[in-house]
Amino acid sequence: MPLYVSATALVGWFALILQLYIIVSNAIVNNNSVVSSIIKYFSYFTILTNILAALSLTLSLIMQSSALGKFLRSASAKAAIAVYIIIVGIVYNLVLRQLWDPKGLQLIADILLHQVIPIAYTVYWVVFVPKSNLEWKQPFIWLIYPLLYLLYAIIRGAVTGHYPYPFIDVSQIGFSKMLVNTLIMMIAFISIGLLIVGIDKRKKHTKLHHKP
Repeated sequence: MPLYVSATALVGWFALILQLYIIVSNAIVNNNSVVSSIIKYFSYFTILTNILAALSLTLSLIMQSSALGKFLRSASAKAAIAVYIIIVGIVYNLVLRQLWDPKGLQLIADILLHQVIPIAYTVYWVVFVPKSNLEWKQPFIWLIYPLLYLLYAIIRGAVTGHYPYPFIDVSQIGFSKMLVNTLIMMIAFISIGLLIVGIDKRKKHTKLHHKP
C-alpha cells in the first residue's frame, strides 16, 4: 500500500503544480495579473478537491499525528474525498470535456486531474482504506464542502464576472437555471455518497462474516 499511496500522491502534486505553472505562464505571456491568475487557480472545485486528495494521501504516510493528519486520515474524511473526486471526474468527462480542446502540457494536466487521480483515489479508497461504520446520514453532512464552494463561486462570480463553471454562470444561464443545476449536482453528491456508504457497509459486513 505505501508504494501505491506514494505514487498516487506524487502524481497528484505533480498535476497540481503543472496546472499552476500553466496558468502562471499564460498570465505572463498575456500580460495578465499573476496574482489574479493564482487566485483564479484556487477558485476551481477541481483544484481544491485534488489538493484534498493529495493531502489525504500524503498525510497517510507522514505527519499522521498532526490535527490535519488525523482529520484527513479519518474514515469519514477519506470517504467524503472519494465522493468529491468521483464527482470531479464524472462532471468533467460528461459535461465539460467537450467544451474545449486542450493541447500539450494542458492536456497532460487535464488527464491527470480529471481522470487519473479520480480513478486512482477511488481505487485507493475501495482497496486500501479500512472500512468502518459509516452512517447513511453522512452523505448529507458531506454536502457542506460543495455547498460552501458553490456559495463562494457564485459570490465571487457576481463580483468579478468570472464563474469557474458554465453550469453556475448566472450571467449566462440565469439564476433559476443555476438553481436547477445546483439541485442536480447536490443530488449527484448525495447519490455517490450513499453508494460509498453502501460499499463501506457491504465490505465491513463481508469482512466480519468471513472472520474466523
